[in-house]
Amino acid sequence: MLSRITDVSSSRRKSHKAHFAAPSSVRRVLMSSSLSKELRTKHNVCTKFRFLSIIFDSLSTLIGQVRSLPVRKDDEVLIVRGKFKGREGKVTQVYRKKWVIHVDRVHRDKTNGGSAPVGIHPSNVVITTLKLDKDRYEVVAVLPMVRFWLTIPPFSRAILDRKDRKKNAADKDTEMVDV
Repeated sequence: MLSRITDVSSSRRKSHKAHFAAPSSVRRVLMSSSLSKELRTKHNVCTKFRFLSIIFDSLSTLIGQVRSLPVRKDDEVLIVRGKFKGREGKVTQVYRKKWVIHVDRVHRDKTNGGSAPVGIHPSNVVITTLKLDKDRYEVVAVLPMVRFWLTIPPFSRAILDRKDRKKNAADKDTEMVDV
């Protein structure tokens, strides 16, 4: 029997209000963009544990892969939909209040001769280069490894632990050699 969460409404009116009245911290997560194929393969856990990806192929591709991240200033993005499709640039501003991002060199000319940045929704871009700091590195590299490790059946974990113990024991033996 399926359990049901009673705090979440399926009403279109309530979900619409919750979306547009969301605080900035929630908007950050909602304003996520997918990663490019190169970044996805680079940060895929399956490439780090090739022998396990053969055994648990479908499970590892679902759990061991980072597919999207919240857009951040100084990320490089490629616009894949809309009038500016095909343009690439650096994110200059993430405008959470208006649900858009501003990309470098994507401007509209004004009648008075000036230029104004064009707002682009994050769902219409693909992140091509990440600005990595300590927290973002953990999201991209460490958390998928932990998630992947927790999905491996216990018998496989025991095999991996034994291999690590043998490797560590071999290292200790070589260190303790008398001269």
